[in-house]
Amino acid sequence: MAAPPEGVPCWADAMFADLESAKRFYGDVLGWTFGESAAEYGNYTQAYSDGKAVAAVVPPMPGQEGQSAWCLYFSSPDAAATAEKIRANGGTVLLEPMKVGDFGSMLLAQDPGGVAFGVWQAGTHQGFEKRGVPGAYCWAEVFTREPGKADAFFPAVFPYTVKRMEDEAVDFKVFSVGDEIVLGRMRMTDDFPPEVPPYINVFFAVGDCDATVTKALERGGRLHFGPVDSPFGRFAALSDPQGAAFAVIDTGTTKGEMPRLTADS
Repeated sequence: MAAPPEGVPCWADAMFADLESAKRFYGDVLGWTFGESAAEYGNYTQAYSDGKAVAAVVPPMPGQEGQSAWCLYFSSPDAAATAEKIRANGGTVLLEPMKVGDFGSMLLAQDPGGVAFGVWQAGTHQGFEKRGVPGAYCWAEVFTREPGKADAFFPAVFPYTVKRMEDEAVDFKVFSVGDEIVLGRMRMTDDFPPEVPPYINVFFAVGDCDATVTKALERGGRLHFGPVDSPFGRFAALSDPQGAAFAVIDTGTTKGEMPRLTADS
């Protein structure tokens, strides 16, 4: 399996103070199983859906306890070169490019508006072994209070073309690599409490959105939005018991017409 093209989301992981609790929650809600923790890599633990790697969980790094959040990684052929692009376009490199055994190289960064993300240069670990099907990563959206900064930054760092949704009620754009739409960008409205930082909302596909939400709530999760129908699928925004935000979507249940997209000027 070849590495995804540059700029395509290729992996997701999250830090949890209580790793066993996180494994129980996502195992019950998304049907994941988990491999052995890799002590030499900080107890990094991969999650699997039907035997295919779909994500990972890891204890927090020193000083980051209590900061559970999902991190989305974008594919890069050269993490060091991407780090330079990040700096040149007003972003911040939080963790310098580092080699992770023969698996690949990674870095962590923020865009100029404070949106955190990762970059992955594949070695033997190419990223998601499946996507877009129940139990796997499906989609992601940048939620930001400074959309102009995100719109300038991400296409400067990655080879994105940009289109905007023709909807007066929402400020939403999509970033594409070639003909594939790979990422959304949503302006955060006043509905978001001021203490909620900008972030990338990671969507996992499920077979039944409502049933998944019920499971999540029964196991200590919180519902923030939905479930609601859309042309893309029925979806809901949640957070797990340790506060990491994520979304679930049933792409087989759609309603309404697809919105029109116009090339960004």
